[in-house]
Amino acid sequence: MKRTQAVALGEAPADLVIAGGRVFLPETGEFRALDVAVCDNEIAALPESAEDVIGEDTRVVDADGRAVLPGFIDAHTHVDTVQTLENAYHYALEGGTTTVVTETSGLGGAFGAEGVEALLAATSYLPITVKATVPPQPLADTFEEPRADEDEAEALADLLADDRIVGVGETDWIHAVGRDSPIERLYERAEREGKRSCGHGAGCDGAKLSAFAGVVDNDHEAITADGVVERVERGVHAIGRYGSIRDDIEAIAGAVDRVGAAELSLSTDGMWPRKLLDEGLMDAVVRRTIEEGVDPADAIRMATLNPARHFGLDDRGSLAPGNAADVLIVDDLQSVNVTTVISGGEVVVHNNEVRVAPRSHEYPERFYDAVDVRTDPDAVRVPADAAGADGRVRAIQLGEGLLSHEATVEPAQEDGELRAAPERDVAKVALLDRHPDSDGSGFAGFLTGYGIERGGVATSMTMEATGVLAVGADDADLRAAARHVNELGGGWAVVRDGDVIAELPYRVGGCAADLEVEETAKLLDAAENAVRSLGVGVERPLVSLASLPFVGVPTMKLTTSGYADVVRRELVGLDPD
Repeated sequence: MKRTQAVALGEAPADLVIAGGRVFLPETGEFRALDVAVCDNEIAALPESAEDVIGEDTRVVDADGRAVLPGFIDAHTHVDTVQTLENAYHYALEGGTTTVVTETSGLGGAFGAEGVEALLAATSYLPITVKATVPPQPLADTFEEPRADEDEAEALADLLADDRIVGVGETDWIHAVGRDSPIERLYERAEREGKRSCGHGAGCDGAKLSAFAGVVDNDHEAITADGVVERVERGVHAIGRYGSIRDDIEAIAGAVDRVGAAELSLSTDGMWPRKLLDEGLMDAVVRRTIEEGVDPADAIRMATLNPARHFGLDDRGSLAPGNAADVLIVDDLQSVNVTTVISGGEVVVHNNEVRVAPRSHEYPERFYDAVDVRTDPDAVRVPADAAGADGRVRAIQLGEGLLSHEATVEPAQEDGELRAAPERDVAKVALLDRHPDSDGSGFAGFLTGYGIERGGVATSMTMEATGVLAVGADDADLRAAARHVNELGGGWAVVRDGDVIAELPYRVGGCAADLEVEETAKLLDAAENAVRSLGVGVERPLVSLASLPFVGVPTMKLTTSGYADVVRRELVGLDPD
């Protein structure tokens, strides 16, 4: 007989007891006056009184009438970009997030299966549970040849047998709807392994959404209540988000009464360091959901039981016996003020005192200094004959949020080349290929709507692409910024008149900073302020740049081979005709 059974029967002492709380049962949505008995890092029982199982060595935590909840689960995030989790996990735990389901498109996109394995290794010893997905991006062939060869594709598929892998990562619908794709081998393997396939359905509706629903199991891209309902009606689990990328909680709140809370989960879709410090992680998402009018019991269920059940995490999301001992004590449900956190049976936060600290990790040597792109003049040179007879070329027009559209602009012409014309809001933009097998070259085009008047900005944070993106009001500063990102091994660089005025190194694979969270937040703030000093006035200047290569959001994006016309699913060049 397991010790947990003996505790449940009152025949053995518990290791830990949370006493005197109002225990939330997500299965029924009730709060009940119960105690929680923990043994061998599992929930053993929920007795009305645990007095009989309190022994000499039992630790007792007094909930004192406060709410006792299961640990929060982030149903969709990106812990392999911006900030390494081992340097940030304590802030996640502080707000009650004990489990994350993460994409691996950063390290996995750059290093394939090796990158996913490195992330799993880096997070395996943390007192927070990390479940990951396999990145489909190396197999995508919609605009360019797949990165993954046969051996790499098989290695990615084999990862789906790992217990810490919960499925295939988010796939943009343009790769999967109405066409054959190498990614299908991942879907097929996931189905055999009983794992999920995650969707990214921005701009997907009607018949296309129905077709997509036959491929994927969840989607976090609904931005209206009707969009949430459309997904649920088609059997797609809808995941709402509140984080550094978007706030779509209003859509989730508007759909709860129509589809029921059980069909919905919550996520951050990534919380950058400043927002993490200022607001928290899933505690911030649950708080925002409650603020939008959702009943606290429903909001908590969306952040606990629902994502656990959807992703097959049978040992968490609930305080029922047999679940992992991930337990929160919350003294106010409206503000979601988490005071005590137990993760895997370990008290990691008590009375708002965090008892764990950042941890270091050494990644494989080749993950450091992993960026090498061309920065010579020819790498970003655009010949004058690329323009039409009227001197105009195709360009990307920044839109609201992550959206970007097709436009035509008139660049400056000098010495037989097309250059930026900041006085007309025409910047040069280049995406240089930093994949290990590339020659570091790429595609240079033009961008309008960003407002840069001087200097240059470059970053290796290129959503779902493996490159260095550089934007500038002149070629020299654009190349200087890209060159400095090279020297950093990845990250952000802002240049004005040849001088670096802000930088943030992403040492880990060119994808994430391995600094303390406070330092990363400080340097990101400095980078954003430096970009604004160049004349940029868009709402989120760093996110806007990072998303330019992200073909998952309509309609005109950037690849290393040309512009991606997302709607028509084809590469186009500078010639607007």
